[in-house]
Amino acid sequence: MFTRESRPARIDTLIGKAARVLGDVEFQGGLHLDGHIAGGVRSTGADATLSVSATGSIEGPVEVPNVMLEGSVKGDIHARERVVLGATARVEGSVYYGIIEMTLGAQIMGKLVRLEPQTRPVGRPVEGRGDV
Repeated sequence: MFTRESRPARIDTLIGKAARVLGDVEFQGGLHLDGHIAGGVRSTGADATLSVSATGSIEGPVEVPNVMLEGSVKGDIHARERVVLGATARVEGSVYYGIIEMTLGAQIMGKLVRLEPQTRPVGRPVEGRGDV
């Protein structure tokens, strides 16, 4: 979309502009949304990516490691890896993120909460194991 990474986002599932989904959506890999989802969106993969175009919208919570948003979300976003908000992005809810990128014009009506990395500090032993 508009991130510094050179490779394009992988898309395994596409929900078109005219599509309306009523209910929760669970996916693996990459999901690109041009339509509307009235329900939660969740991924089962550790490297999953949700991209929402300017015409796309979600009314419900989002729990996906990587989120690229140009459209709108009415609900909380939990993205433990990265959130990228484009100029037309609108969020009505809190955003929980590992890393966030925002373009001028993006709007958030809620809190921004940084999530701590889920890796253990280097040099600290794991309890019950003798390694360092």
